[in-house]
Amino acid sequence: MAETPVRFGILGCAEIARKVSRAITVSPNSTLYAVGSRSLEKAKKFAAENGFPLSAKIYGSYEAVLDDPDVDAVYVPLPTSLHIQWAVLAAEKKKHLLLEKPVALNVAEFDRIIEACEANGVQCMDGTMWMHHPREAKMKEFLSDSQRFGQLKSIHSIFYSAGDEDFLKNDIRVKADLDSLGALGDLGWYCIRSILWAADYELPKIVTALPGTVINEAGVILACGSSLQWEDGKTSTFHCSFLYNMTMDITVVGTKGTLHVHDFVIPQEEKIASFSAASRTGFTEFVTGWVPLPFKHVVTTDLSQEACMVSEFSRLVRSINDGGSKPEIKWPTISRKTQLLIDAVKESIDKGLEPIQVEA
Repeated sequence: MAETPVRFGILGCAEIARKVSRAITVSPNSTLYAVGSRSLEKAKKFAAENGFPLSAKIYGSYEAVLDDPDVDAVYVPLPTSLHIQWAVLAAEKKKHLLLEKPVALNVAEFDRIIEACEANGVQCMDGTMWMHHPREAKMKEFLSDSQRFGQLKSIHSIFYSAGDEDFLKNDIRVKADLDSLGALGDLGWYCIRSILWAADYELPKIVTALPGTVINEAGVILACGSSLQWEDGKTSTFHCSFLYNMTMDITVVGTKGTLHVHDFVIPQEEKIASFSAASRTGFTEFVTGWVPLPFKHVVTTDLSQEACMVSEFSRLVRSINDGGSKPEIKWPTISRKTQLLIDAVKESIDKGLEPIQVEA
């Protein structure tokens, strides 16, 4: 018997919601059921342009989506400042929550969201899509190999995406009242998540913002970076910016091996992704080259990473609704650790690059 698809409602018509709407359509265990906007006409236009079935419910408010008893789960791509209000209400309405990143303005807000989800038995997952690409498992396999990679020592992550003049003036992500974390929340989130991922989600003890933070007239971060230090000597850096040409790299270095990824946030091709790895690298006899050469891994997938994310989220929702399972705590736990480090970087910037002790 075919599995009943999870019925998604979408709160708002943000640009990223177009991509996730497509993923919900492509995913084998989900369906677009409803969309709500503060403007009914905007919601109608969004549904018409993004493949919603004719039977989909179109609402002129977010509340109406949450009040629909047939909506199983909601995707929330609203500005970060609105997350706590609508994510908590969604949980209270027993709607499973796929929440766009950053999940909140600070970890205290996210803790309230987690509490609401736990109290109402609903799944919470953030929208960090690259975590669900099959490439992630292959990369983790290399990092976990003590013979090829060894012991983790260093992680470096970069995410740059150059905004044009209109973006830097008008986009939600540069507005203090909507997404006050700016590039740190939007791009730095991915960098910090990649660092935690490589470190098996062990939190660092010290976070220190790097010099050179760029802040716009509204006080929103356009570019920043940070170093992170662990008690056992591991070190890490990241940098993010709305001002530089698109770059999305991870370098992870161990005592025996190195991992390089050049498109970790969004693969250069939708269904093909790669990474390179090197083990026990040295020089040739006359120091004219490397030996052995790094090897390239290519990973293919039938589903895009966002569709893989929706499919996994829907699997968890269905196991809770139909199978009586408990929500998977892995995902909100990872989200919280990421948000905690976002907070620490922001605090260090605000305090003039003062080192910040991280406390879970």
